[in-house]
Amino acid sequence: MSTVSRRTLFASGAGLAALTLAACGGEEGTPLAEEGGTTTIRIAATPLPHMEILTFVKDNLAADAGLELDLQEQTEYPIPNRLLSEGEVDANFFQHLPYLETEIAENGYELTPFEGVHIEPLGIFSDSLSSVDDIEDGASVGIPNDPTNRGRALALLAGEGLLTLTDGVEPTLATPDDIAENPRNLDLQEIDPALLPRTLGDYALAVINGNYALEADIDPVEDSLVLESGEDNPFANMLVVRTEDAENEALIKLDELLHSEDVKAFIEETYSGAVLPVE
Repeated sequence: MSTVSRRTLFASGAGLAALTLAACGGEEGTPLAEEGGTTTIRIAATPLPHMEILTFVKDNLAADAGLELDLQEQTEYPIPNRLLSEGEVDANFFQHLPYLETEIAENGYELTPFEGVHIEPLGIFSDSLSSVDDIEDGASVGIPNDPTNRGRALALLAGEGLLTLTDGVEPTLATPDDIAENPRNLDLQEIDPALLPRTLGDYALAVINGNYALEADIDPVEDSLVLESGEDNPFANMLVVRTEDAENEALIKLDELLHSEDVKAFIEETYSGAVLPVE
């Protein structure tokens, strides 16, 4: 997996123009709220595991680094990037790079990611089957409807031999139109990823994001039929800031805390493989 230096900007593989600090403000970025030697950082994050990881940092590490974290929980994927772009928060923590690139391409956001912190492996789940090989012809399969996780889900299904994608298609960009072969005539249903755990019984199989599985008390390690590998996985979740703030000292400190051995140990002990720290 290629990672992004916390002190450099990125250009997406989709042909986005490189973002530069000079175009968006001074080298020091926009000052965050400071009081009594402590800098307050407002962060939008989805509940699990992001909010739990940030709460651990807030309660155990932030004060010694001169930081106060104002955590703002969000449950819908499009909202944190909009809040960040509009200056309502100083950072967000919920997304991987392919999703961020799609958001930038569609909305023109000037946002910059730091390095990946953790991976939430995507899983194939079922209430009725004990193996993906048991699926019947014409069965319904639920997959996420957001572009990057949809392609990720199709790639996972293809890896299990349930379908074949057209040669040359980038898995993160794949859609049902890119399916070359569907030997079991699976009926693919694109669903809001947050709803898939609650509607699992409606499908023979469903491909569910790790964070939403955890929120629904589904253990990705124990309950999945197939779990995405964490090795060389491009879907690491990371802290994201406005490009003009990419060199802000307080935000860099926060990113360093998220990559600390303390946070790595917290992830490993808390999630037991359902969430994987980036090595």
